[in-house]
Amino acid sequence: MHKVLAIETSCDETSVSIVSNIGDTFRIHSNIIASQIEDHSKWGGVVPELAARKHLELLPFVLEKALITSKTKIEEMDYIASTVAPGLVGCLRVGSVTARSLCMLH
Repeated sequence: MHKVLAIETSCDETSVSIVSNIGDTFRIHSNIIASQIEDHSKWGGVVPELAARKHLELLPFVLEKALITSKTKIEEMDYIASTVAPGLVGCLRVGSVTARSLCMLH
C-alpha cells in the first residue's frame, strides 16, 4: 500500500487530499478544500496575486486538517505531490514549493 499526500493550488481553491491504494483499489482518506470565492467575488473574477497569497495563508491549516481527518502522520506518506499544470503560475508555485519542502523535511 502506498499513501500519497496531494496538494492542489492551481487557481482559487486550496486542497489537500490523502489517498492510498492496494493494487487497483484506491481509498480517499481525506479531501479538504478551502475556497477563496468570497475573496475574489468583489473583483468579478480570480485575482492571481490574491489567490497565491491566500494559498500561502490557508495551506498550513488545510494540510493539518487533512492529516487529522485521515488519522495519518506526515511521516507515513510514501509520496507527496502537487499540481504543476495547468494553472496560475504563482498559485502553482506555492503548492510546488510546499510539496518539495515537506519532502525535504520528512
